[in-house]
Amino acid sequence: MSANKKVTRISKARTIKEIAEFWDTHSLADYWDQTHEVEFQVRAQRRRRVTLDPDVYAKIEAQARTRGVLPETLINIWLAERLKQTA
Repeated sequence: MSANKKVTRISKARTIKEIAEFWDTHSLADYWDQTHEVEFQVRAQRRRRVTLDPDVYAKIEAQARTRGVLPETLINIWLAERLKQTA
């Protein structure tokens, strides 16, 4: 939203937090007739896939579970730490 804090059309919210609170308690289905189709582009960074040995992945998965994170997150953390050490 802009600096002048415009009020949103459906929720009448002025901040992102107010918008979130509104949609946490309301259904889009109730406001569908007030919406309109839009087009937009998303520029996401390209992800790379790496094949892991199934036994290695199982150990990573177990470690990730004990830490409460996804295996992919744990792998990224470990790789970033290792790269930092070697830099």
